[in-house]
Amino acid sequence: MVNKKLLQKYWIDVGLATSFSLSFITGIIKLPILIGKFGFSKITLITLMKIHDLSGIIMSLLVITHIIQHWKWITSMTKNIFKKK
Repeated sequence: MVNKKLLQKYWIDVGLATSFSLSFITGIIKLPILIGKFGFSKITLITLMKIHDLSGIIMSLLVITHIIQHWKWITSMTKNIFKKK
């Protein structure tokens, strides 16, 4: 049986990877230099921008969740790094 917390972290990581990929790919495609080469219609461009924006928002929410889940580890590592010797 898989630990519930580990399964939750796994799905957050899958969501992060997916939303990052969508945001990255759509961001590259909609670059002014490339956008003319694809010959997209106005409707396709609007859809592309919606996908880009939505995946960016989802990614941001998942990053915040990821940081909250790992907050104790982050603070512990920071204290260890800056600990006086």
